[in-house]
Amino acid sequence: MKFDEKFFGTTHEGESVEEFRITNENGVSFAAINYGATLTSVKAPDRNGRSDNLILGFDKLEQYLGSHPYIGATVGRCASRIKDGTFTLDGVTHQLDCNEGSHHLHGGPCGFSHSVWRGAPFEEDSVAGVKFRLRSPHGDQGYPGTVDVSVTFSLSEANELTLSYEAETDQPTPINLTNHAYWNLGGECSGKVYDHELCVNAPKVLTFDDDLIPTGEIQSVEGTPYDLRSQSRIGEHIRESGGFDNCFVLSGTDKSDHPAAEVFHPVNGRRMQIFTDFPALQLYTANYLQNMQTRCGWVHPHEAYCLETQDYPDAVNHANFPDVVLRPGQTYRRKTVHKFSVS
Repeated sequence: MKFDEKFFGTTHEGESVEEFRITNENGVSFAAINYGATLTSVKAPDRNGRSDNLILGFDKLEQYLGSHPYIGATVGRCASRIKDGTFTLDGVTHQLDCNEGSHHLHGGPCGFSHSVWRGAPFEEDSVAGVKFRLRSPHGDQGYPGTVDVSVTFSLSEANELTLSYEAETDQPTPINLTNHAYWNLGGECSGKVYDHELCVNAPKVLTFDDDLIPTGEIQSVEGTPYDLRSQSRIGEHIRESGGFDNCFVLSGTDKSDHPAAEVFHPVNGRRMQIFTDFPALQLYTANYLQNMQTRCGWVHPHEAYCLETQDYPDAVNHANFPDVVLRPGQTYRRKTVHKFSVS
């Protein structure tokens, strides 16, 4: 493993931000910064040995500090939306800070994606990576309890990029973490992702209202544009659906050989399989990525996609959804593995 660390910039508050980069013997690499515990780069060779950056990112910290749609960031305490920014827990109603109209999105206006974490690199056996830690105080964005959270990015010689999440709290509080990388296996700024072949092992999908808030109903994907259980071109489904911003209920996922999702780029042969112990996956096809300038140039709708493994959105307001409340004495643990190969 090759490890590099460099100064990436200073926040407006004077906090130092570092970038950590890990490269394995096969030429697969990732880079991450401690601002927002953000993935800034993931590179992997294609069938001809050409290496490209497979996620969107910026060259300068100033761009990450500015307004952007969570490019590569770790989001929390709760990913996705919480209706009206409110929930009742153990008889107490909590009002969260809202940042999408009247709703709370991805942890609020100054959530984990806007925080400076502590980063520490490590190497053990055939795996190397960096562990980011953050303490979120009681009342942070309106959430109850002080939470100690960590996310570990690690890379193996088997070309597996693993994201491991842990959290502990001193008061009951909801936790739902994810990473918001924007993927394109053709390489960043390589155009629309319509020719990517996608499979999501999900027999059901959550239904949403006009504000993209779950209604509480869970419907079968059978006979709908959301049936992605067989590998098929993303473009075909986007034409039917207009674009995805949907939460899929995963089937039979674990840490073994059953991927939650798989993407293949037939032009260059890159393949990415996703394994996770999260119960759901939010597929977002960058429908609102309007003329944003990244390190590779201008990007537009449908030129990337997010595969956000997570718990159900707004679960704290739906008794029929899996519980997302973390209580004192418990440890929140979740893991997602991205395995890269070529065909």
